Amino acid sequence: MFTGLVEMVGDIVERKPTTSGARLRIGSPMAAELAAGDSLAVNGVCLTVILAEASEIHADVGPETLRVTTLGSLARGALVNLERPLRADGRFGGHFVQGHVDAVGHVEELRRDADCHWLTVAFPPALAPYLVPKGSIAIDGISLTIAGLGSGRFDVMVLPFTMEHTNMQALKVRDRVNLECDMIGKYVVRAVELAGLTLSPLGASDVRH
Repeated sequence: MFTGLVEMVGDIVERKPTTSGARLRIGSPMAAELAAGDSLAVNGVCLTVILAEASEIHADVGPETLRVTTLGSLARGALVNLERPLRADGRFGGHFVQGHVDAVGHVEELRRDADCHWLTVAFPPALAPYLVPKGSIAIDGISLTIAGLGSGRFDVMVLPFTMEHTNMQALKVRDRVNLECDMIGKYVVRAVELAGLTLSPLGASDVRH
């Protein structure tokens, strides 16, 4: 379980194809605090550390994960958000994040508002039932709040600290991002489906900020 509060930004040293997917080598001082078998969220994707030595972290990525996330398209030098699992005795912040990406979205717009930025992200139609205004969303593993929700797109505000301490500092229009919806919302939607009820759109308009 993660919180969506990024601990550190690493960089891709190498993405090497393997017979079972790919192996990532990530440069980060966090390597000194990790061991083989540890879990690590990389851009919101829960991976298992294969090797941690010096200032590099090695993790394998399976074929399915490569298909449903952005990890298969990361180039050398790309910045990635890193977060270790929440400790049982740790203080909880952000929201419940599993590290299981629901879909890939893309950046439609990134605009400044004083010292902050508004980020507009387009998402696949299948995610619509799980998104609500003022609800939580994880973008590349970053816990954010949906400030505006429209048909196939949502807005979030990114604070200066988040912009400076995550991979959002390098984000550009048309970039692809990993999206994970709020876990509690998923269970609610599933319970409604099992009860035989029909979900209908809330009629959210294209709210822009």
